[in-house]
This record gives sequence, C-alpha cells and structure tokens, in this order.
Amino acid sequence: MLTEQGIRNVGACFRKLDRIFNNNERVIEAGRVGKGYDKQLKELLEAEILPMAEEFDKKENDETVYEERLQTAADNFIAAASKLPRVSGCFPPCGFQSAGAVFNCVTCHYDSCEFPLDCPVKEMNAKENKRIQMWCNVPFHLPVDMEVIWRFAEEVNTQQVDQFNEVTAGMDRLYSIPSTSLQHQGTYQCEIYSGRRSIVRLYFYLAVTPQVVEGHSELQEIFDLSLLPGGRLVPSPPPLPHLLLLLLLPSPLLLTACITALLLLLFLSLGRNTNTTRLQPPLNRDRTILLLRRPFIMAPVPVCTGPKKAGIFPP
Repeated sequence: MLTEQGIRNVGACFRKLDRIFNNNERVIEAGRVGKGYDKQLKELLEAEILPMAEEFDKKENDETVYEERLQTAADNFIAAASKLPRVSGCFPPCGFQSAGAVFNCVTCHYDSCEFPLDCPVKEMNAKENKRIQMWCNVPFHLPVDMEVIWRFAEEVNTQQVDQFNEVTAGMDRLYSIPSTSLQHQGTYQCEIYSGRRSIVRLYFYLAVTPQVVEGHSELQEIFDLSLLPGGRLVPSPPPLPHLLLLLLLPSPLLLTACITALLLLLFLSLGRNTNTTRLQPPLNRDRTILLLRRPFIMAPVPVCTGPKKAGIFPP
C-alpha cells in the first residue's frame, strides 16, 4: 500500500489481509472441511491470493483497490470452499474419532474430538437360563481393518483394564450368551483396534437374576396383593374409559324422539279434557236457587217420658 509520501506500508497491508481473510469468521467456517480435503482448500486459497499478490507487487494501486480486490477474493474463496465435503462431526461421549476432526485454518491442523477411549458402563439385566446379546456399536465411522476384542471381569462392575481377561478376538461386534447363568454376571469389555491403535472401549455390566429369586419375587407380589382391603388378590378394575361411557349413554336422536313423544301425549291428554268439559249440559240456575231457598224442616225426635225398663225402649 502507498501512503501520501509514496512509501509502501507493509504493516497496513497485513492488517487488512488479517481482517478480510485470517480473522473473518465466514472464511474460517468455510474452511472446516473433512479430512483429506485440506489440499483442495489450499489450492482454492492460492488461486485467489497469488495472482493478486503478483499484480500488487508490480503495480501500485490506490488503497480502495486493495480493499475491493481482497474482499472479492474472500467471497470467491467462501463460495468455493463451502462446496467441499463437510466434516462428519464428533459424537460424544467417547472414542478416538479421526473422521470427526475439523481442519483449523488458523493453525493449519486438524482439531481432534478429544474424547476419552473408555465409554460409560451400560447396565444390563437378564434372567437365568435366558439369552442375552451385547453389541459393540458406535455412532461414528469405523475403519475397515478394525479388530474387536471381548474381555470379561467376573462378578464386578469395573473399568479397570487389568481386571479383564480376554474371551474372543476377531471381527465380530456381537457377543451372545445363549443361556445365562450366575457365572456370566460381571462386566464385559469390547475394545476396537485399527492396526495397533485402540479406537474405543465399551463396557457392559450384566446382572443375572436366579430363577429361585424370581419365584420368590412372584410369591411376594401375590402376598402383597392379598393384604389389600377385603383380601382381594386382584385390585379393583379401573374405571371405564370415557369412550365406553359415551357408548353406554343413549344417542341424542333417541332422546329427541322420546321427548317429542311425551310432549305429543301431553298435548293429546289436555285436548281430551277440554272437549269433555264442553260436552256437559249447563246447570239450571233458577232451579238451583229455588232449592236453596226452601226452608229446612227437621223431623221430630221422639222423647221418652215413662219409666224405663231394663233392656226395653218405649215404642
């Protein structure tokens, strides 16, 4: 860059380059590509920067020209780098995940996921003489040349490597026990290798329930039910579902028909009473008044004046 005195200001040029490229979050995010694509990323960056650097070295330009050209180069790099395959990402909580490493444009190195090799213990329960299976599966990609080793620590729930004894080795990630017994209780370790490098270690703690204990548990459950009020072995049935109650109720159409019939019968009975009253002959008011005006004459009551005889009344 040129100052007013015509002197190249190299420091200002690098500061502008850092602002537009090195410290630009969009440029850094576009550079987060998967493993193996760092070379293509470098080629894209050189294709945008080198021609411009040669041109600026031979020709003196105004400061605004540098700003515009660098910003255009950054936009072109972002558009091209964003089309490269993205990184698959890291899957917690354990395992060495090389495929999930992210390329860092600032350090020009891949940032690993930085998870421990040992995964948390997964607890499993199985009844005696029952089949149980354990899968050594992980959510991230595994190499083709992997080797799986199963180990067993009897009767303990542990992640101490020195307590395990090797059981099988090969490519099979499934460990199956056709018929479990008390001797199978303990912690199983599945370790996956690639070459001589350990990738991940999974742990399964298996608890086996004996059949005798299982029978005792069923008896205890029956005994607990017998202590319910009234000695009922079976609890009261649950209330009817809401839908069943709706089915038991009469339909609205049936209710409407019944109410209509009742109202019709009521109207018919009222009409019959009215007609009966109208058919009765009217009373003769004059005759009624005449009967009421007649004097009321009481019949004479016989009076006994003679001597009374026992058991004999006068005639």
